[in-house]
Amino acid sequence: MSAAREYGLDEDYEWPRPPAEGWTADDLDRLPNLPPHTELIDGSLVFVSPQTRFHMRTLRLLENVLLDQAPAELDVIREMTVKLDRTNRPEPDVLVIRADADTGPRQTWFRPEDLVLAVEVVSADSVARDREVKPRKYAAAGIRHYWRVEEEKGLPVVYVYELDPASRSYIPNGVHRNRLKVPVPYDIDIDLTALNRRHP
Repeated sequence: MSAAREYGLDEDYEWPRPPAEGWTADDLDRLPNLPPHTELIDGSLVFVSPQTRFHMRTLRLLENVLLDQAPAELDVIREMTVKLDRTNRPEPDVLVIRADADTGPRQTWFRPEDLVLAVEVVSADSVARDREVKPRKYAAAGIRHYWRVEEEKGLPVVYVYELDPASRSYIPNGVHRNRLKVPVPYDIDIDLTALNRRHP
């Protein structure tokens, strides 16, 4: 069986062939037939595996509460890419952005300076990216706050990081179970045990 048929694609399907120097951030808007939520890391396309119930419910909880508690000058959005540089365009799971970063309904990416917080919910296929690769790149791009969310006994555990502007690296700023209460990037209070309850 061909690789195309194994993935449920037509035999004539043409897999994207990268140029010698790798893909660029702008290519994500031009390449046809990319799967949803394709990211670009160091010039390589990264395809997302199907997500778990934990992942999707955690995204919904965080997005709803962060948006509910955000000041008027900030907005919260899920799963949009950030153009870090020419060959890196990752897609954080949840983004807290400046409200004035909205450029219209056809917008497909944000600049690093538009973000005040990037959140990644770790999946089985994203452990190394979310623990090592992405935080390093987000910090180098100057994104002030980063949260990494992992599953523990069915509930989210949130690892909070804040940027040290001198070293352009993240400093650990707490591990939160059951409740996440922090004063930056704004006053945030999240009942993490609410994950398995319906959220309005």
